Parts: sequence; structure tokens; C-alpha cells
Amino acid sequence: MPHRAPVPLRAPVRVPVRAFVLALVLLVCALGCGRAGSPPVKGPQPEDLPVYQVDTGFRLPDSPTWKRAERRGHLVVGVKEDQPYLGEKDPASGRYSGFDIEIAKMMSASLGFDPQTIEYKTIASANRETALQNGQIDYYVGTYTINDNRKKQVGFAGPYYMAGQSLLVRKDEQDIGGPQDLAGKKVCSAAGSTPYQRLQKEFPKAVLVAYDTYSVCVDNLLTYQVDAVSTDDSILLGYAAKVPEELKVVGTPFSREPYGIGVPRSDNALRFALDDALEAQEKNGNWKKAYEATLGLSGVPAPTPPAIDRYPAS
Repeated sequence: MPHRAPVPLRAPVRVPVRAFVLALVLLVCALGCGRAGSPPVKGPQPEDLPVYQVDTGFRLPDSPTWKRAERRGHLVVGVKEDQPYLGEKDPASGRYSGFDIEIAKMMSASLGFDPQTIEYKTIASANRETALQNGQIDYYVGTYTINDNRKKQVGFAGPYYMAGQSLLVRKDEQDIGGPQDLAGKKVCSAAGSTPYQRLQKEFPKAVLVAYDTYSVCVDNLLTYQVDAVSTDDSILLGYAAKVPEELKVVGTPFSREPYGIGVPRSDNALRFALDDALEAQEKNGNWKKAYEATLGLSGVPAPTPPAIDRYPAS
């Protein structure tokens, strides 16, 4: 037999513990979330959510949006699908959950439609105004900040929640403690969003990265492609609560973000009806129950709802 030289043994490859943990997180996410890097879907349990009484006698003939919904037999509501505890879609069941979803459901009940019949449409931040103007949706509930510029294009009921812009970083991040530390850092936010625009204007030394959804931003944060994600603290707390061993929210909020329900600009009847509905749902305790079953899972107690801004018809 011919002589064969012995094959040299290779030294075992050592994988750093943190890299192994991150790889495991990404594997779990890839199996459970449909997008590698995203924190796993985790949200409120249906049995913990309030049940909203449908106002079967409600009528709103002065609202063209409501009349179309009546003919259709249900409401079409624009939402987000990638914001934990706010608006998130389970890829396995297709079920939407979160505080914004609960707001959409209680508004549906107040307008005389069974919340179970809502047709949800995922609309990216940059497309919200267009979707309302074109009649693709009846109203929009998805961390939609009320501001004067947007009021020129759409109407707003509410606000129903007051958030503030903040920063999400990896747990071992020591160099970023607030927006003052963003010079030269890669910061991700949603294209067209108020947080992205504020970063552009107030922190020009940050290196901005934009995507359609915050989940992609978090993917990039977990995989070390960006240094921070910036948007409303309510959204960031949801992501941090899912993987607290990997992510944390730092600093104090550096803005005020009043969340409103977007409606077609000319439909003041619908806007005022939603204002009435929000006020009633806050008074009867449903608003607080909805918060506790959703955003409250992040450990932050229910705040006092902000005062509703019933601005005059234009």
C-alpha cells in the first residue's frame, strides 16, 4: 500500500460567547419572525384585552368616509405591522396586536362597526398621507405624530398618546448616552418619519440611514450595521422588552410626539366623532385597560392620556 502522510489536526475554532448568543438570537428570529435579526413576535394575549361594546345605533351621515364604510359593511384601517406592543402582525396567524390596534378597535366599536370586522392595511410612514387622500383607508392608527405640516394634508383626531423621541442601542454600547453623542455614529430611522426629519435638522453630524420600517433598523442594529435606532420611546421600549439582554433605551426623550388618528382632511364629521369616541373610551376605563394589556407589558405604567385637541374645521 502506498504511504500517506498524516493529515495535520486543525485547532478548534473558538467562537466568542457574545457572538454565539447573537447568532442564536438571529436563528430564533429567522425561524419565528420571517426576518433575520428581528426580535421575536411577542404581544398581548387575546384574553387580556378589553371587549368593546358596539354602538349599534350610531349614525354619521355627514361623513362620506363613514357612509362608504357602512355600504362596505366594515372599516378599513391603516396600521403598522412591525412595532412591538403598538402595532405588530404575527406572520404565522396574520393577527395584529398592540396599543394602536386596540385604539383602532375601540374607535370601530364607537362608530357602530364590530371591531372583529376591521380590514387592516399595513401602510409605511412615507405613504400615510397618500393612503388617506386616495381613500385607500378610512383612518390611520400607527404612531402618527400630529404636526402643523401634516394638518395641511390630513385631519387628526386626538391625540390619544404622548410619546417622545429617544435612542435604542446594543446593551454593551458605552459611547452613546443621548443625542449629544451621535456625531459620526450610524443612526437608523424610518424614511419620511418625524424622528428622521428631526435628526436631519438637529443632529447633522450623525450618519443617517433610512428604511421603510423600524424592524429593518433593529435588524441592522442587532447585526452591528448601525450604532443606534431613533424613534419614539414607546416603539423602542417595545423592542428592548423583547430582547433585554441585547438592547436598551438610553437617555431621556428629546421631543414631544402627540399620536393622533389620521383621517381624510375634509372629513371633519369623522374627526369630531373620533374625538368624542376617544374621550368616552378614556372615561370608561377602556383606554387604560388597553394600555396595560399592550404597552404596559414593557414595564412602563399607564400615563395620563393627553388632552384632546378639538381644533376647528378648515
